[in-house]
Amino acid sequence: MLGFLVRLLPFWIREPLIILVGTVFGVRILFMALVDGEGWVPAVIGAVFLLGAALRVRVVVHALRARRRRAPAAEAELTPVTPAPVTPAVTSAPVTPAVRRPVEKKPNAFAQASFAIGLFAVIGGALWIEGKLPEDGTAATGASRPAACRLDEDEKLPSAYRSTPGAVTGADLCRALNRTELPELLGTPAERSVYASGTDNTAPLTDRKVAQPEARVEFETYTVELSATYNKLTVAQYAKLTTYGDGRDARKLTVLGRPALLTSDHMMKIQFDLGSGEGASGPVEQGPLARTLTVAFDGKDRGGSYDLTVWSESGLLPDDSALVDIAEAVLPRITRGARDQD
Repeated sequence: MLGFLVRLLPFWIREPLIILVGTVFGVRILFMALVDGEGWVPAVIGAVFLLGAALRVRVVVHALRARRRRAPAAEAELTPVTPAPVTPAVTSAPVTPAVRRPVEKKPNAFAQASFAIGLFAVIGGALWIEGKLPEDGTAATGASRPAACRLDEDEKLPSAYRSTPGAVTGADLCRALNRTELPELLGTPAERSVYASGTDNTAPLTDRKVAQPEARVEFETYTVELSATYNKLTVAQYAKLTTYGDGRDARKLTVLGRPALLTSDHMMKIQFDLGSGEGASGPVEQGPLARTLTVAFDGKDRGGSYDLTVWSESGLLPDDSALVDIAEAVLPRITRGARDQD
């Protein structure tokens, strides 16, 4: 459809427009291949764009030369030929003067080309300005747009959510967690989220009777996970359980007027053999260290909690104050509504 519309444009608009687009795309793709290290495939694609633009330039040059050659010939045709003197006869008919045809005014090729280039520049400028405009009424602080939450809309909601009053879903948690200010709270304001998802899980070893929705947002440096567990375990009880293990990094505190607990634990790493023949599936290994902030649903700590977990593949962790700031910014924004709970 786009090619058909382009063919409808006049020659002196269509060709400069194709040259401009081909040159811009070719230079941009070559820059990505040579400077950003995208590989040889983008380099070949960029070279093809530049070659196509060069061929179009050649076509335009030939067309301009042909117009210049036709112009003198047309003027010669319009020049009246002076007849040779003839001896007047006794009776001669009156000679009709030659009528000079008006010169047909042809469109200016350079004006059309300039108009096409200017139109393309206006469209490109409008798109660039639109990308710089703030979204959702927020100021354009330069923060990157977060990745959209990936949800399984076709998956049926487990019955544990319908039997739990006030239970939120993975979509609700992802909507609250996936904020533009999250990288700044993590201490990496220049990053943007590369992946975001929400799932409607149930707590393990509960026969799918306890709702445990989860949301995950991944960055280049950190991964943040937010979950809600609708069981009867209080934060105070969970704090006592940590004393039986390695609870040296556990720390009690209050967040949003609710009891909270900071703990550390290692993630699990599982290796699968996908048929590559490089080796069999390995056992469960110890993954990177993660820091978790557990916050009670209410100030009275009557059971159930939110778990905010942060980790990185490099093993680096943000300060505990960053987890507290994220919890204070995210938890009040958790609202139901992503899916019908009835």
